[in-house]
Amino acid sequence: MSAVAHEPLTPAEGLLEIFLALDAPEGFRAELIEGKIVVTPPPDGDHEDYIGLIVNQVVRRSQTDMQFSGNKGLKLRSGGGCPKNYVIPDGTFAPAERRLFRGADSWMPCDGVAMVLEVTSTKPEADREAKRRCYARGGIPLYLLVDREASSVTLFSVPEKDDYREHCTRSFGRPIALPAPFAFDLETADFL
Repeated sequence: MSAVAHEPLTPAEGLLEIFLALDAPEGFRAELIEGKIVVTPPPDGDHEDYIGLIVNQVVRRSQTDMQFSGNKGLKLRSGGGCPKNYVIPDGTFAPAERRLFRGADSWMPCDGVAMVLEVTSTKPEADREAKRRCYARGGIPLYLLVDREASSVTLFSVPEKDDYREHCTRSFGRPIALPAPFAFDLETADFL
């Protein structure tokens, strides 16, 4: 039997191979964010309540019919020599007419995504910093962050390179304007 010679993997390729073979415990989710494997435990009830409050408003009030997926894997462009980012937002919104999620692989490209949603939990810095950069690099137009520790909601918009050029933060209890294709003020009074 003869051995087959293979090119050695780069560190980034090796990390990606390890990540894609990872078998996270049931209920946990694993992400590859800026060259680091991040494993997160299942969310608590308050975390899920914030998501539900937002989804209900988007479905009822958006100018465009929206499709929603909770915990959909997105494959995003990388930066700084790291492998691609494999990120799982708490929520992903896309115009319903695109049927973006039908037939999509577990890890799909982010083309056509209108907005991603994160609610801070056990690793809030990842949501505030690393994931924000990942979503901007991916060109996702809007990133909505519910920061439970700060009792605020921030909408990041106008992605450019490694970040968003604009952001608007409102304290819980104050509405925050979502631009088209949503085109309504997201009420946060129930977040208190």
